[in-house]
Amino acid sequence: MTERVAFTLRGRNPDVLTCIANLSNDEVFTPPEFANRMLDTLTEAWADNNGGASIWADSSVRFLDPCTKSGVFLREITSRLTKGLEVRFPDLEERVSHILTKQVFGIGLTNLTSLLARRSVYCSKQANGKHSIAKGFVSGTGNIWFERMDHTWVDGRCEYCGASQKALDRGEGLETHAYAFIHTDNIRTRVAEMCGGVT
Repeated sequence: MTERVAFTLRGRNPDVLTCIANLSNDEVFTPPEFANRMLDTLTEAWADNNGGASIWADSSVRFLDPCTKSGVFLREITSRLTKGLEVRFPDLEERVSHILTKQVFGIGLTNLTSLLARRSVYCSKQANGKHSIAKGFVSGTGNIWFERMDHTWVDGRCEYCGASQKALDRGEGLETHAYAFIHTDNIRTRVAEMCGGVT
């Protein structure tokens, strides 16, 4: 016996990142609700360590998601900063531009996830595209960086992450899953390279 569940979107606009988080695949996407709970914890910790100040009202704080997939953390951070910096930047376009060009950074795990994150954060797969909400980017990648990396094979294993050469040495056409954030001897230099000097 098969039961059918009624499906309706009437009167409901589901969050696409919630839908993606519920898909079954080899990528595990963070649900927006969980991301927000983590950001609530950050909010409390910041306030405790900074005399009750709001992290979301500080225009100098920078955020980096070193393993961005859907862009959910960056999107939710941007949303909170947009509300928190309203007094500092009354003009919405100026505020969003400041946040996206100076405060929010990500490193994509794969080409596909970097594109997904850019759509989530900039509302466009190109940060400098005509539909992008970010103004001021010269490059299409904006502050969400991805560059295909190769593993460094030593005796059948990656020197940095331990991945199996047999499983992941698959040629140019497929993702290597060699994440830039951990495939380096100097993470500070790597972050500066990827994020335009931000360390």
